[in-house]
Amino acid sequence: MIARTWRGETSAGDADAYVAYLEHTGLAEYRATPGNRGAHLLRRELPGDRTEFVTLTFWDDVDAVRRFAGDDITVAVFYPEDDRFLAARDLVAHHYEVASP
Repeated sequence: MIARTWRGETSAGDADAYVAYLEHTGLAEYRATPGNRGAHLLRRELPGDRTEFVTLTFWDDVDAVRRFAGDDITVAVFYPEDDRFLAARDLVAHHYEVASP
């Protein structure tokens, strides 16, 4: 099994709206992709009026990740309104072999 992570930040005032947006875009697409075993959104408040988000998804294998992300699985996937919400973002996603399910 493969775990995929990505992180980004919004202003604290946009955090709730961003969660709702992600539920309809990225999280919905993760969950609809064959081979996805789960999609979670982590959130924490940062100093300076920022909120950090981490997506944590689990996949059967690298081929399942490719079905979501495309051939280069390290490239982060973005959606049309991300520019409106994201004050900072990682341009890459990180992948881990799940050593203890």
